[in-house]
Amino acid sequence: MSDQGNEGLYIALISIHGLIRGKELELGRDADTGGQTKYVVELARALVRQPEVAAVDLFTRLITDPDVDLSYGEEIEPLGEGARIVRVTAGPSEEYIHKEALWDHLDSFVDNMLAFIRETGRVPDLIHSHYADAGYVGSRLSHFLDVPLVHTGHSLGRVKRRRLLASGLSSDEIDRRYNMLRRIEAEEITLTSADRVITSTHQEIEEQYEFYDCYQPNRMRVIPPGTDLALFYPPKGNEWQTHIGDEIRRFLREPDKPVILALSRPDTRKNIGALVDAYGGSPQLQKLANLVIIAGNRNDINDMDEGAQEVLTDLFLSIDRYDLYGRVAYPKHHKSDEVSEIYRIAALSGGVFVNPALTEPFGLTLIEAAASGLPLVATEDGGPRDITRNCNNGILIDPLNSDAIAKALLALLENPEKWQQLVDNGLRGVRKNYSWEAHVKNYLETIRPLVDQTEIVESVPLTRRLMVYHDRAIFSDLDQNLLGEPERLPDFIELLREHRRAATFGIATGRRLDTALQTLRAYNIPEPDILITSCGTAIYYSPELLEDKWWAQHIDRRWTPPEVRRALSDLPGLELQPREHQSRFKISYFYHAGVAPTVDEINSLLHQEDLAVNVLLSFGQYLDIVPIRASKGQALRYVADRRGIPLEKILVAGGSGADEDMMRGNTLAVVVANRHHEELSHLMDTDQIYYAQEAYALGILEAIEHFDFFEGASVEEVKKPVMSNSDS
Repeated sequence: MSDQGNEGLYIALISIHGLIRGKELELGRDADTGGQTKYVVELARALVRQPEVAAVDLFTRLITDPDVDLSYGEEIEPLGEGARIVRVTAGPSEEYIHKEALWDHLDSFVDNMLAFIRETGRVPDLIHSHYADAGYVGSRLSHFLDVPLVHTGHSLGRVKRRRLLASGLSSDEIDRRYNMLRRIEAEEITLTSADRVITSTHQEIEEQYEFYDCYQPNRMRVIPPGTDLALFYPPKGNEWQTHIGDEIRRFLREPDKPVILALSRPDTRKNIGALVDAYGGSPQLQKLANLVIIAGNRNDINDMDEGAQEVLTDLFLSIDRYDLYGRVAYPKHHKSDEVSEIYRIAALSGGVFVNPALTEPFGLTLIEAAASGLPLVATEDGGPRDITRNCNNGILIDPLNSDAIAKALLALLENPEKWQQLVDNGLRGVRKNYSWEAHVKNYLETIRPLVDQTEIVESVPLTRRLMVYHDRAIFSDLDQNLLGEPERLPDFIELLREHRRAATFGIATGRRLDTALQTLRAYNIPEPDILITSCGTAIYYSPELLEDKWWAQHIDRRWTPPEVRRALSDLPGLELQPREHQSRFKISYFYHAGVAPTVDEINSLLHQEDLAVNVLLSFGQYLDIVPIRASKGQALRYVADRRGIPLEKILVAGGSGADEDMMRGNTLAVVVANRHHEELSHLMDTDQIYYAQEAYALGILEAIEHFDFFEGASVEEVKKPVMSNSDS
């Protein structure tokens, strides 16, 4: 504890990587110079404006590399009265090093930062580390100096690893290229040391930190980041008289109607299609309001990545199908500084901001929209729950239910008094909860008891696994394995939760992502770690539902759906299923046995046409045509290889022809009692396939016991007590 408390708090912020300076931040220069660098500079300035804070030092790395600006080589840079950037030598200062290569130099950072503190003669009252590398440094300094440690992760190694897996990298490649093992270990150490961990949302605590061995929810606090209210504010009345206003207006037949505004990337997870379906399916909505969709910038859609192409193509097809021309605006370009003007245009029109994303970890656009004078209609998943609870300024909806989206929009557009009340609530709520002033007020209320030692941070025993990642997995089909008897589900779900740190839970289904999620939520089944959808043609990773882009590229080879449809168009007994059962890499038919050719005959026909496909028949009545490289089994093996999970430690619950290649080979498998289907009868004598006596989820539990599946999952757990500063 510093003896300077009567002069005000002295706070040391640590943010090591990236290029940090007080003006003209080079945001986006590289992966290390992003939102975190801006946040820590603004936090330092906002804190020192508070009367109880005397000084804030932001410690970062000294860089004299000739390829970067000279300002990064200045040891001290003032940020305003009482705040400054202090640059510490760590490793070769003449070289700008990315964060993945900094680990060997962090102990030097500790030593040199400590030397600076000793030289100045003032010990911080509190250390606040940002990101895993600073957490490593902050943990050591906190214990050595006997001062409290607060930590903000910004992003987490275990979550980042999922994103990298989605890009096609293997576990070994990720660990080697990104030093992921060291990063995750540093995060675990930080979680044992920190008196407080600050997050942006409750979902971040529940769905990200919970996967860490040293997760301690009693030490975590939600403090949403501050929003720039000088940039986002209600309309002044001239917003239409802008360049972006002209761009939007040229799409609209009646531009003076209220605007339903959506603003997001063209990403499947943003679920823009459901909003268009809601609007297109409601004549009343079309009568009351226009729809404005800001979906990134584009020149030629053909030059965009395939995921964005698919989203935008579906969007334009939906607009055409519902004949929404003149009622929907979708400008090709907007500048970053025009985003605030777009919000104000919608607010000036008496409109509504809508976020129909499948999952929304935080929801910064919702705060910006509310600060601009817009009420909200937003997904019930993730950050919007916190925002609408704090601000009471919107309606939460099931993003998979287009009727619910339309109903919520009508509830606001048809009720001017309610609209105005939610606008007013939002303006007050943002200022109270999401401004920089609110942020630092909450921050100081959180840290003050630690500094004053009026709150004892209790130490608790923790168990550490020797394995860093999941070493086993359970994959199940959805409909016939889990949904038949909902009362059988709770025991299965509880077992998954007990072992979620050791075992990956996956769903492999013929359904598309949207209908799979809708079903999972309807039955209160926890969102799986991995979703293999559309018969193995798409793979998604929780909690952000990231699509595996590499897998899509991999299976696209020689995939020509128009040629497949042409080849099968005249065959008897094949009937195309409705549009909602089709997807980019799956063509689905109803199969009428006795009328249609056999599967072997269909295969032969397609091969004669030189079409590289897999033909899958399920339950004798559903025929799916997918790329030759795609199937549930191939997708599962790809995921297992990328995650380093041995096939012998994967239990698969299947029961139809589409599941067969998941169950063959070295995986363990179970066919539950209700799924002893003739399509799998030829596998009856296979040793690693267990035919359960129980049905549905209880059959899977029976197989888990039969295979002693979790044996060894908790072996050699080591207990590591956590020492708080108050105990040292």
